[in-house]
Amino acid sequence: MKSALFVKSLVACGIAIALAPSNAIAQAADDAAKAQETIKVTGSRIARKEESGAPVQVFDEEDLEIRGALSIGEILQELPSVGASLNGNGSAGTSHGSSTINLRNLGENRALILVNGNRWVNGAGTRGFRDFVDLNTIPNAIVKSVEVLQDGATAIYGADAIAGVVNIQTYKDYVGTQAKAYYGQAGEGDRESANFDFLHGVDFGANNLMVAVSYADQKPIYSQDRDLTRTPLNGLAFGSAQGVFQEDSLAGLANYGPDGITRDPNVDGSNPDNWRAATDSDEYNRWDNNYVVGPLERTSVYAQWVQPMDDVTMRIEALYNNRQSNQQFSSAPPVIRGSRGFVIANDARVNPFGVEFSGSDFRVYNFFDEVGQRVNTQDVDTMRLGIGFDGYIGATWSWDSFASYARNKATFVSDNQLDLDRLALGLRACDTTGIEADVSDLAAGCVPVNLFNPLTSEMADYIRFRGEDHNESRQTHARLNFTGPVAQLDAGEILVATGLEYRKEEGIDEQDPNISADPRINNYRATTSSPREGTRGSYDLYEAYAEATVPLVTDAAWAQQLELNLAMRFSDYSTFGSTSNAKVGALWRVNDDVMVRANWAEGFRAPSVLELFEGQRETFAPLNDPCSTDKSLPGCSGVPADYTQTASQQPVTVGGNRDLQPETSDNVNFGIVWTPAALENLSVSVDYYNIEVMDTISTFGAQNLLNLCATTGRNCGVISRNSSGEITNIVDGPVNLNSTEVSGYDLLTSYRLATDLGRFDMTLNVSYLSDYKQVSTLADGSTETEDLVGIARSREAFPELRSSFQLQWSHNDWSAAYSWRHIGDTTETFRGEDYSIGSVFYHSANASYDFGNGLRAKFGINNIGDKQPPTSRTNLNINFDINTYNAIGRFFYTQLTYNF
Repeated sequence: MKSALFVKSLVACGIAIALAPSNAIAQAADDAAKAQETIKVTGSRIARKEESGAPVQVFDEEDLEIRGALSIGEILQELPSVGASLNGNGSAGTSHGSSTINLRNLGENRALILVNGNRWVNGAGTRGFRDFVDLNTIPNAIVKSVEVLQDGATAIYGADAIAGVVNIQTYKDYVGTQAKAYYGQAGEGDRESANFDFLHGVDFGANNLMVAVSYADQKPIYSQDRDLTRTPLNGLAFGSAQGVFQEDSLAGLANYGPDGITRDPNVDGSNPDNWRAATDSDEYNRWDNNYVVGPLERTSVYAQWVQPMDDVTMRIEALYNNRQSNQQFSSAPPVIRGSRGFVIANDARVNPFGVEFSGSDFRVYNFFDEVGQRVNTQDVDTMRLGIGFDGYIGATWSWDSFASYARNKATFVSDNQLDLDRLALGLRACDTTGIEADVSDLAAGCVPVNLFNPLTSEMADYIRFRGEDHNESRQTHARLNFTGPVAQLDAGEILVATGLEYRKEEGIDEQDPNISADPRINNYRATTSSPREGTRGSYDLYEAYAEATVPLVTDAAWAQQLELNLAMRFSDYSTFGSTSNAKVGALWRVNDDVMVRANWAEGFRAPSVLELFEGQRETFAPLNDPCSTDKSLPGCSGVPADYTQTASQQPVTVGGNRDLQPETSDNVNFGIVWTPAALENLSVSVDYYNIEVMDTISTFGAQNLLNLCATTGRNCGVISRNSSGEITNIVDGPVNLNSTEVSGYDLLTSYRLATDLGRFDMTLNVSYLSDYKQVSTLADGSTETEDLVGIARSREAFPELRSSFQLQWSHNDWSAAYSWRHIGDTTETFRGEDYSIGSVFYHSANASYDFGNGLRAKFGINNIGDKQPPTSRTNLNINFDINTYNAIGRFFYTQLTYNF
């Protein structure tokens, strides 16, 4: 079936190409026509002589260097249209060294990342792989410019382009040698950052070889080194490094209080008289010596070979990128409870009190400082090989193709965790009596563990655990595109682009088997690392698309130009089947000064490998089946009349859901561009956008699924019953529920002024969020709508207004730049009370000088005012929103660039 659909798509594309009139093909001999300049910009695959009317922001080399950033993610995350994004902030976040872009606040996986118009492989290096691109796998050294399309483009580029498209353009046909050296440091003396880029290109006859090498090393910032993060606003953890012990058998001791007993530091815990009653003041700052900003080290090598061959040009590219990052946490938190099967034996080697600690009330609040702080480390290798060809068909048609294979392969290491079975056996003084499981491997070399004094190195080594997970994402991608005119109308040529695309996405996640093993002595976990099921899955798809630009009017009194833009893409997935998505746009150039544009587009996001195939695990959950008491409910059809639920615990399978359907969207964009001839080099654009995402993939919960099915008849496919009506399984994975609607306005103004004092370039970028409505489905099938504009939540904020401004000046050998970035105010709710989070402005500047011999020096200061993030109570422990703000503070940097 799939192959038949693909053949039909191929035929359709062939028909579209055949529409080109014979006189166009007959011009093949006219070689001069090949020289006419055409361009391709993000938002269209049609080669044309002028830019399209799509709302695209273009950032050239000077724009990208204005902030002295060391990664493309740092730059893109500061765009006003970008919401909370993963970055290097915090140990408690979910970044794990990744960098993302969250266009329109719709999520990292709803914006499409392209490199030279081609797909990039999804990220890896976390507890499981990613379903979005990690920008830290794209080396800064090869980036020449970036185009950001703030409009839906599924019909042009395929899935995931709901919120927009980021197309990163690399250097092509580069000749010369450039070396850059960079060093920076925060005003507090930390966050030391070093970078070295080397770019070399040379011609061999008509051929060109380019090689780029890049290395970056950024050091961490610790929580105790910033006033904001030194102490959690939500309070310290109860307990201490010495431990607070609670056990009913000790209640008769004179020094035993209602909160248990503890001891002061540096006293001998083997003497029961040195223990005192614990109080509320016995607290532990488990967030001390954590990262506010994590370390990151990247090394990359990129090579590109361009070879013209008659009327065809071949381009071969190869990339290797290595990213190393880590997060530092407190030492292992309290895990010892009698209810979890832990016992402290009545043995003087492990217990000075002469009674066994084993009751269900037994609990220890301690932190294993002697084992060391927990550190998660990611080592991610990115490999990508690509080959492309482009050429002409006749004089007016061109074609291009590209094929690539890419892989992100990651090792995720968890250091200084605890082996809980070894700990449980050590607390038993290595006595295996009464343990039914085979623990001979644990008993061999067992060390009695005494928590009542500091752990010896032998004890710490015995219970210390190091976990090692492996995951990877793979992508195979190929496309073929044709573009050219098909007919001549009075208003101009009808231009089309049509093509085929194939893609395969694969994901593998293998957890350390010791982490996912069943515990043998305790009944909680095998280790303090979080267990999960592994994942292995893949899907592929075939696509065909066509795009056309139809000129309707030209040189009329009311319209200098009026054109219609049409696009359609057919996609056939191995997972959910086929889908077609369309786009309709209009461009009206009223005159030389004013242009009006409007677009409507359908979009979709395909379920990811992670959402579809995440490792499933069978479990039981306490559930109440509504069909047991009311067979007349809509979702209880077919349930026998005599069925009655007999057990509260029902079988549930958690993990991925292979029955997921794609998310869908409707995008509307309307804009006006003003470029007055009377004021040369001024451009002002205002755009309105509205994006509605339906069938969003969400988690719901087994009981909610039961209730929703019973009361509405929806999503009943995840529930299985036998002939008697009893539930045999509920798949509690992600489901297609809920919707999101976002709308707002963008203002982009740029002006260039040339004077005797130098050239001035100014850009103002403003994004106004007017609506952000999330519709959530409740268990009874009703819906609840929440407008998030002006709201701040944990690790995300939705300010009404964001903006940025930059001023660049150059004169002879000197140049300078100033910029500010603004994040508007929001309100957060914490424990029933509202708290205002004020607006934040960051100011930055730099200056550079060209020595005239190929050497240029630059010095810059970011965050001149040393502005710290606003305090947040909902962002527990770290005290600020790590995905919206940055706690680096004032940052100084210098850069030397040498061209030779």
